[in-house]
Amino acid sequence: MISSTEMAVVDENAEALGVPRKQLMESSGNAAARAVREIADPGASVALVCGRGNNGGDAFVAARFLSAYDVTVHLLGRPETISTEIARENWVALERAEIDRRTVEDSTAIDLATPDIVVDAMLGTGVTGALREPEATAAETINAADCPVLAVDVPSGIDADTGEREGIAVEADRVVTFHDEKPGLRDLDADVTVGDIGIPDAAERFVERGDLRRLSRDSNAHKGDFGRVLVVGGGPYTGAPALAAQAALRSGADLAYVACPETVAREVQGYSENLIVEPLAGERLDSSNVQQLLAVASRMDCVVFGPGLGDATKSLDAVEAFLEAFAGTAVVDADALQVVPNVETEATLVCTPHQGELESMGGTTAADPDDRAELVESFAAELDVTLLVKGAYDVISDGTRTRLNRTGNPGMTVGGTGDVLAGVTGAMACVLDPIHAAAIGAYTNGRAGDIVVEDNGYGLVATDLLGALSAALWSESVA
Repeated sequence: MISSTEMAVVDENAEALGVPRKQLMESSGNAAARAVREIADPGASVALVCGRGNNGGDAFVAARFLSAYDVTVHLLGRPETISTEIARENWVALERAEIDRRTVEDSTAIDLATPDIVVDAMLGTGVTGALREPEATAAETINAADCPVLAVDVPSGIDADTGEREGIAVEADRVVTFHDEKPGLRDLDADVTVGDIGIPDAAERFVERGDLRRLSRDSNAHKGDFGRVLVVGGGPYTGAPALAAQAALRSGADLAYVACPETVAREVQGYSENLIVEPLAGERLDSSNVQQLLAVASRMDCVVFGPGLGDATKSLDAVEAFLEAFAGTAVVDADALQVVPNVETEATLVCTPHQGELESMGGTTAADPDDRAELVESFAAELDVTLLVKGAYDVISDGTRTRLNRTGNPGMTVGGTGDVLAGVTGAMACVLDPIHAAAIGAYTNGRAGDIVVEDNGYGLVATDLLGALSAALWSESVA
């Protein structure tokens, strides 16, 4: 099963891996034509009712594969309003092949005559809500046809994720869906088949630019809607918590706080006027600070625990006491990681160890990425956390779902890049499920490093990543 959101991610990831969407459309159209041939004999009349998006484009391709049939393509709208380039190219191919094409600009004007089979290719998996015109009237016309109805990907008017409908929907006898079955098709009274359209397994396994589709920015949003991040750290070090907090801001969080010992608070504040500093009594974090931290954390969407904290026993005791009392979302990094295996907590944890830290936590590793992924998945399940294990291939797993990330480069062995990663992941954890937050965190941090090296070569420092994070996330050249 794959949701409509996941399908859109996988489509774009496949393109990033070198499988063009035009090629996927060709395979989808071929699968739809094959389904027609399984229903009707050569010479039968086939009416394809097509929308102006990629679902219609799939049907344009199918029409070319049905040369042994009497095919009529009905386009709902004007050809110049076809919404994607690849669908438009396939419409032009129909014109040049002189395949019977008819445009429906008035919803009352659709006339399918008496076909032997109707193909519904009006709307795909990404469209929800009640059908509008001309699709609503077209659906009524399709349902009134005295012949089998084949839906491409999902019957128009049916929510691909829930199976719900608002008003009229196409009553399909058969559905050919692509890559994987959609949840909303489970309870349909229709024969559902899945067409393999050549999307590689790597499109789901590797984090790629398609994963960035999970992020959105509502134009009516207000301050705080995209997250408040609290970074807890500092004492022995001051740069690490400041890097993490600035990275959270550069990754879309609205507000970034740093809770650090009062002896270094002014120094941390000096790194950026964009940070809000919460001083803690003492020179290092200890148990006397826990109640103050819990009070501040209660106002946050995510806490990033560990950057620059150090490994003093009293500090680690404080980490343990905090996590035992905390029920929110926390990204745990650096020295704070060592308390995770033994702590009893209701918090949702995302842990970001490098391989040495993973082994210190009790996990095991391997040289082969696939073997390492299995080990990380098993350990994540054992701890009931999401793990982001840093390496040449980052491994991200929540114990059930496991992803690999390949962005990044050897220049990122410099100190501080892990603090940036923790901050990016914290920003993502404000708005996404932990597995997606960790996956996009790894991708974005590595892509920022790649952008810096592409521009300046090796010799980067962690602060260079801060300026590249926005481009890694939102640049058109990347996304």
